[in-house]
Amino acid sequence: MKYPARVRIIDVGPRDGLQNEKQPVPAAVKIELVQRLQDAGLKEIEVTSYVSPKWVPQMADNAEVMAGMVRRAGVLYSVLTPNLKGFEAALASKPDEIVVFGAASEAFSQRNINCSIAESIERFAPVVQAALEAGIAVRGAMSCTVGCPYEGEIAPEKVGYLAGLMKSIGVQRVDVADTIGVGTPVKVQKALEATLAHFDIDQVSGHFHDTYGQALSNTLAALDLGVWNFQSSVAGLGGCPYAKGATGNVATEDVVYLLQGMGIETGIDLDRLIDAGQFISEHLGRPTQSRVAKALLTKRAG
Repeated sequence: MKYPARVRIIDVGPRDGLQNEKQPVPAAVKIELVQRLQDAGLKEIEVTSYVSPKWVPQMADNAEVMAGMVRRAGVLYSVLTPNLKGFEAALASKPDEIVVFGAASEAFSQRNINCSIAESIERFAPVVQAALEAGIAVRGAMSCTVGCPYEGEIAPEKVGYLAGLMKSIGVQRVDVADTIGVGTPVKVQKALEATLAHFDIDQVSGHFHDTYGQALSNTLAALDLGVWNFQSSVAGLGGCPYAKGATGNVATEDVVYLLQGMGIETGIDLDRLIDAGQFISEHLGRPTQSRVAKALLTKRAG
């Protein structure tokens, strides 16, 4: 079995991980987290989102965070932009990449943003166009690619349909996200294969949630197909709002430990990554969700 020789990880902790925190996280803490992630060797970081503070108050400090971080050459900083207004606000912060989103589930799309999948992509077309004209890269986040809290299992054809729509408006690369973490390896491979009918292997990433403890198995299944881009969240930040009490994003530390154990290059210093996870976990007043961090912190203490 031939796995990729290297893997690139996008840490989504500062944005996807923190967005649902009830207590405000100060901009200084978010800036420090970004700093620690790049110190650990992360080359791609999803920093914040330009959404209405009415809907996501945690991201109201987006411009402050983007202005406060010390950018490093060779690191790509991305932000989520839900509409043209958000994109125009983001423009002043000079992101390297914007992220637009769509669901592979019609029910999820209707419940989340009150429109069909096709309508949601139509809305994003001018945002994508504006970004490309400004020389900013565009990534498309595809949610609910294996399961939906309202529709249940999602057929691979629906994932292919969404990927095709994303491609048609100029999105350059996509994330195949198991938003509620119900996926298992074969289902995840089918969702990825449906996406690979529209995008090259270099343009597809896996974003797996660990709600049912399947995220690392699904990572391995994606590696089997040659996928070498993944998203994860330091300390496993970010719950799953559709599965009560469940963990959400797979922890970056756990993914890095898996990859290092397979001899796959990541460019990430696991010890420094654990320190970054410990920093934000202590600020939030709860233990890290990373199994690897828990084990290695216990070992350090011993």
